[in-house]
Amino acid sequence: MLAGVNVALGVTGSIAAVKVVELAHELRRRGASVRAVMSDSARGIVHPWAVEFATDEPVVTEITGQVEHVELCGRDGWADVLLLAPATANTVGKIAGAIDDTPVTTCATTAVGAGVPVVVAPAMHEPMYDHPGVLDAIERVESWGVEFVAPRIEEGKAKIATEDAIALAVARATGPTPLDGIRVVVTSGATSEPVDPVRVLTNRASGKTGRAVARACYTLGADVTLVHDSEDVPYADVSRVETAAEMLEEVRNGVSEGADAFVSAAAISDYTVEAADEKIRSGQDLSLDLSPTPKLIDEIRAESDLPIVGFKAETSGDDEAMVEQARETLRRADLSFVVANDASVMGDDRTRTLFVREHSVREYAGTKAELGRKVAEELAEELR
Repeated sequence: MLAGVNVALGVTGSIAAVKVVELAHELRRRGASVRAVMSDSARGIVHPWAVEFATDEPVVTEITGQVEHVELCGRDGWADVLLLAPATANTVGKIAGAIDDTPVTTCATTAVGAGVPVVVAPAMHEPMYDHPGVLDAIERVESWGVEFVAPRIEEGKAKIATEDAIALAVARATGPTPLDGIRVVVTSGATSEPVDPVRVLTNRASGKTGRAVARACYTLGADVTLVHDSEDVPYADVSRVETAAEMLEEVRNGVSEGADAFVSAAAISDYTVEAADEKIRSGQDLSLDLSPTPKLIDEIRAESDLPIVGFKAETSGDDEAMVEQARETLRRADLSFVVANDASVMGDDRTRTLFVREHSVREYAGTKAELGRKVAEELAEELR
């Protein structure tokens, strides 16, 4: 994801600096080269030797006659992006005021002036993050195109974002962004239809593919709404749902709020049942009256002409049959393309799919993470 990207990593005096060694390792695992710059306050929390070990590069701890800030972050400098992680309230305020009295803030002033992408991951106590001056500084710096990675508000602290969230923001800041300015709604995972307060009807979908699509769309510049049954994620606004009806309602809301495209990757329940108010006692014969749920893509297509990408899971194991079923869905709902796969891959990390259009079929085999990227790239082509 970060192959070939040069990251200048600015470290300031938050206690979250103790996490910088693992963050540097994670950036390098994803393909980046990393060179660190540290403030005096940061050096009081983590030793530059540790950061040098993590980056495999000398650490800048002062600006000398070698003008390290220009060499790293100038117009022809080494860095593709300046990442400030962690960034204190003090540092954010100094950046907003173009105050450069530490090696880190000097690099920041240089990067902003040179047009080098800057990503900031704040970390401080929550009352500091809520200070009007800090919020004004963040708003001002964001207006210059600086990207902030929102902290995790926990235990009265605005804790530094996860390594994954920071790496994704760096990828978004440095990679191609053909979906910049585009709003995409993505559905993911399974839905569940309650039978009683304890039991549900559901399926084996894990949501890995839908989440991969949402991540990839974010990385390519999109604003993403993810409609699923799972936890919040750093790369999308999440609408949590359980049933097919709730998913349809949330997708409608997303589309009505100005979405430019919809990717229907969820395995939505085909049937629902009138739920019992109390737990059904076991040990007895039981029949359930199943009612079909509305086809989500058909409902959205009837209400909107935005581009829609569909997914189609089959169990035949026959490519020709999968393509035939995918094209029936493609024509019925006027989809941009359909990603067809065998249902046996549900829950796996790898998959094999067919990208089906009216006059073409293309095969993909590999990880679901990379499949998400390919879906996002194909969507960008459709929108272009």
